[in-house]
Amino acid sequence: MTELACRKCKFISLNSTVCKNCGSTELTKEWYGYLIIIDPEKSEVAKKLGVKIPGKYALKVG
Repeated sequence: MTELACRKCKFISLNSTVCKNCGSTELTKEWYGYLIIIDPEKSEVAKKLGVKIPGKYALKVG
């Protein structure tokens, strides 16, 4: 299983060629650290990052 991070929204997808969050095809294997957002409406971190959909996000995308 290869985890790929979207260069636009930093959403991490498994074995995909298109981001399930924003639809971008700009995915990369080069990412570092991750953040799991469970409830974006209540999460202060999600609000600061502009995350509206629950999921796994990369902290830094190369």
